Amino acid sequence: MRLRVVLAPDSFKGTLDAAGAARALATGWRRARPEDDVREMPQADGGEGTAAVIAAAVPGSRWHAVGLVPGPDGSPVPGRWLELRDGTAVVELAEVAGLTLMRRPDPRGATTAGLGRVLRAAVEAGVQRVVVAVGGSATTDGGAGALSALGLRILDDGGAPVPPGGGGLARAARLDDSGLLPPPQGGVEVLTDVTAPLTGPDGAAATFGPQKGADPWDVIALDAALARWSALLGGEPAAPGAGAAGGTAFGLATAWGARLVPGARRVAEVTGLASLLPTADVVVTGEGRFDTTSLTGKVVGAVLDAAAGAVVVVAGAVEPNALERARNRRAPVRALALTDLAGSRAAALADPERWLKVAGERAAAWAGEVLA
Repeated sequence: MRLRVVLAPDSFKGTLDAAGAARALATGWRRARPEDDVREMPQADGGEGTAAVIAAAVPGSRWHAVGLVPGPDGSPVPGRWLELRDGTAVVELAEVAGLTLMRRPDPRGATTAGLGRVLRAAVEAGVQRVVVAVGGSATTDGGAGALSALGLRILDDGGAPVPPGGGGLARAARLDDSGLLPPPQGGVEVLTDVTAPLTGPDGAAATFGPQKGADPWDVIALDAALARWSALLGGEPAAPGAGAAGGTAFGLATAWGARLVPGARRVAEVTGLASLLPTADVVVTGEGRFDTTSLTGKVVGAVLDAAAGAVVVVAGAVEPNALERARNRRAPVRALALTDLAGSRAAALADPERWLKVAGERAAAWAGEVLA
């Protein structure tokens, strides 16, 4: 039986990008089942690697360098944006304000100023529309840094600009938007990779602050600062995805009129994955860690929701609770952890390409048994 197979992994952060992961899985699959129709379709969800995935999928895309912009800790990093043939600019937050750019954690001070600088460059170049991929941030500043770079003045009681980062928002007293750069005529779309609201126990600070270095006191302070920010800006802090990128999604939606869109779903449309999922016999997806957050806006969750056939999830590590929830669907689901295949986390990290090839072989063998 010749199977129609789609390989649609996200990046394995810190090891392989999505395209590299898809190639390794394809090599392994073809070793086991060379007769199958195998399609490599690397994916992203608005986080790290989103712009590169879109660039590879859309013919005629062009990169534009911006020069050095402030990174999340203020150190200079290279900025760039992607121009699509229809006049759309794609900007990836993780490239200028991502967690991997931090030399040391600074949950209260990390800023999205670099994102604003890149957005300004794209808009001033005359683009028709902007798409912002906001996942993978090091920040919890509600997008204040980006909006400041776009011309919004955030002032304290004395009329002085507040310090950068989410911590500075605790001193915000009034806003001056007279110099705010207008968005492009075609509008702004924000690709989110989570469904979290801005504040509260499921919000940006509480849910994602700890992975950005926030201790319990930082979380309380940042949540209060974001609530203050929301009171000044207005908007819809409870909207799903408002808490993406430490509230950057909320800031852009409120001050710049951006629409929040699930990133994995939009990237699947751009790459053509969405049209293949209903007819594929097997879809292999994956990411660095498969846990319950994978089911709330990430690539793996989007594939599990949309695929009609069997799904194999390949991840560096697999959380049992996530697998149990994933199996609550009609078609079969299998999960493969690289740490199990390699024998340890260290071994998996040392040669992820090798173990992804092994995972591809195992996935093919399983699919052959289940679907024969």
